[in-house]
This record gives sequence, C-alpha cells and structure tokens, in this order.
Amino acid sequence: MKLPNLQVLTLVGCIGIDDDALGSLDKECSKSLQVLDMSHCQNVTDVGVSSMVKSIPNLLELNLSYCCPVTPSMGRSLQKITKLRTLKLEGCKFMADGLKAIGSSCVSIRELSLSKCSGVADTELSFAVSKLKNLLKLDITCCRNITDVSVAAITSSCTSLISLRMESCSHVSSGALQLIGKHCPHLEELDLTDSDLDDAGLKALARCSNLSSLKIGICLRISDEGLTHIGKSCPKLRDIDLYRCGGISDDGVIQIAQGSPMLESMNLSYCTEITDRSLMSISKCTKLNTLEIRGCPRVSSAGLSEIAMGCRLLSKLDIKKCFEINDVGMLYLSQFSHCLRQINLSYCSVTDIGLLSLSSICGLQNMTIVHLAGITPNGLTAALMVCGGLTKVKLHEAFKSMMPPHMLKNVEARGCMFQWINKPFKVEVEPCDVWKQQSQDVLVR
Repeated sequence: MKLPNLQVLTLVGCIGIDDDALGSLDKECSKSLQVLDMSHCQNVTDVGVSSMVKSIPNLLELNLSYCCPVTPSMGRSLQKITKLRTLKLEGCKFMADGLKAIGSSCVSIRELSLSKCSGVADTELSFAVSKLKNLLKLDITCCRNITDVSVAAITSSCTSLISLRMESCSHVSSGALQLIGKHCPHLEELDLTDSDLDDAGLKALARCSNLSSLKIGICLRISDEGLTHIGKSCPKLRDIDLYRCGGISDDGVIQIAQGSPMLESMNLSYCTEITDRSLMSISKCTKLNTLEIRGCPRVSSAGLSEIAMGCRLLSKLDIKKCFEINDVGMLYLSQFSHCLRQINLSYCSVTDIGLLSLSSICGLQNMTIVHLAGITPNGLTAALMVCGGLTKVKLHEAFKSMMPPHMLKNVEARGCMFQWINKPFKVEVEPCDVWKQQSQDVLVR
C-alpha cells in the first residue's frame, strides 16, 4: 500500500488476508485504486468489507466472489463507492434483504454477477433490478430458485442489457424466455444453456439482431425451425453453442452458417443428426477458429476436408467419437490447417499414418488421443518426437509402459506435460434427453 499510483490490486485466493489486514487499505494511496479483486478470500467477512469501502472511493470494479455472505449492512455500505460500475458476487450466500440492499445502494452499476449464488429468489432479485435500470450486463447462472417473475422484472426494468447469462435457471418457462427477445433488443451476448427454450423463444430472440454470442446448449425443445429465425436475423453472430441440441439437423445448421458468415466458434457436440452437409456449409465461414463436433457419428473425413480447406484459421478442433473420420481427414488438416493448436481425436479411425501427418503441423500444442485403436506405440513415439511444439498430451495409461522412458523424458524436457487417462473404452453416445436426465439425477443426489 506504499504504491502511490496503484490502480489494480488482485488478491485472489489470499486466505491469509482477514478483516484486520484490510485495514491497511486505509491509506492515502488506496484512493487511486480502481479495480479490487478479493475473490476466494475466505477469511474476510462482511464486517471487514463494510469497513473497507470507505477507503476506496474511486473504485470502479469490485470482485467479492466466493468471499463472504452478503448482508444488508454490507450491501448498504457499497453506496460509499459512488463510481462503482462492476460488482461480482459469484458463489456468495445472500442473507435476507442482502440483494435488496445491493439494488438500493448500487444504482449506478453497469455489471452485476450473481452466478451460483445461494439465497437469490424472485422477490429480492425483482426489487434489485427495478433499481438498476442502467444495468448492461447481468449474470444469474445457476440461480435455480428464480422463476418467470424474475425474468419479467429483468426484461421490464433492464431494457438496455447487452449481456444476459442465465444458464440452468430451470424454473423459468419457455413463455418467459420470449420476453427477453421482446424487451431486450440490444443484447449482444445471451446464455440460455439448459433452459426450456423452444422455437417460439428463438423466433422472439431473432429480434436481437446485434447478437454476437448465443449459447443454447442442452435446449432439447429447439429445432431447425427456430434456428432458421436466428440465421435470417442475426448476421453478427460470432459464437453459437448448440451442445446436445438433439432436435436439430443439417437444415438448421446450414441456415446458421449461411446467415452468419462471420462465425468464429461453433459447438455442435452430440448433435447426432448432423452430417457432412453441415460441415460443408460451415466451411464457408472463413473466420471460424473453433469447431466442436464431438459425438457426431454421421460426419466423416469428407466433411472435415472441406473444413480444413475452407476454414484456414481453425485453431481448436474436437472430433472425439466421430468414428468415420480417418487418416484422410488428418492429411487434409496437415495440408491446410496450419493454425491448428488443439485437437481431440479420441475414438476416431486414425492410424499411425494420420497421426504422423498431423504431427507435421508445427504450431500444434495440445492433443488428446485416448482410445485410438489404430495407433501403435512406435507410431505414437514417432509422432511425439516430430511434433516439437507440444505442451500437453492426453494419452491412455496403457501406453505409458509401452513407450521408451528416455523418449518421454525428452518430450517433457521440451516443455510438454503428459496426462495419463485411465478411462474404460465406451463407444455408445447417449441420446440427449437420456443424458440430461442422468445429469439431473446426479445433481439431485
């Protein structure tokens, strides 16, 4: 605290800091602080935070995630930071009226994160957002107790939102989700993963023509019809996540690819109905750098070759359990995907030939090659020795005893870390609805 011009102070996970230590902030230099991150400082209490805020009047951003319970008195104390614009309280426990106090005391904030907070319910959240009319970014991920009441309050009060993240808000209905499209037209980022979203909801969201990021994975009620609305109305889309959306097929993906030529990232993992037709349409998105098609058994090397030739900026590729992708696909990647940095090809039909071809990509840093029945210890050894830029490799534990120890040491000496996986061989891909039910059962337990 002797640094007179200190503007950013990050104390993440400093468990040695307690309320007494926060007293050192009561110095003249603390007035220069603009960003303070005390997330995971578990020995700081709400009392310490309340007494600290008077010393940092010029703070713009405060992060207390996973720090201490949010009490009404702590919430009221934040009104002393009149310039506060960003408040992150992820994983915090809200005591009764704590969120109401935040709403009343922080009327000027632009960004509020309540992700994975306990104690967040309709009454308090609705009150808070009614006071935060200038809010631009709101994160209520995994706030599982909120219902349509909260969504109605958010969409009526915070009409200037550009970012709304509400993954796994499981008690919000499809009808309420339509309100987002109707009342928040300025949205650029929207996360509705694992929600009750349906095609009518997507039709409403199509009004948000500035959308650049749309995450709607595990939304089992959407289909190609809904994606068509997005494809026709959201040309600025750069990131779309359709993970385990089992109701979509090539037709919907083609509409997205044709309507959003600026796409940079696409997740189609476990969308089991898509085929090479989808990959051929995506290959026209020349800015694409991330493609995840894990668990899509109907795509093949023919489709992947189109991606390699069309998407020259591709840097991250997940083709795990794409059983029809073989050495031919790897040959095309080695010829055209010179930007490739990360690949998962577990369970693919790749042999030593394909792996050696892939290793010629000089920038490749991260490979996951668990359960590749077609590779041998000698082929794997040769590939690892050739691929000099690797920093992380995931391999099945069975290979550890088959490979020369001096070779492993050599690769590690170059800065590569091995992660040995001991997972059983499992080919089956569970239907999306079965997988979701199993996940919910685990959550309940």
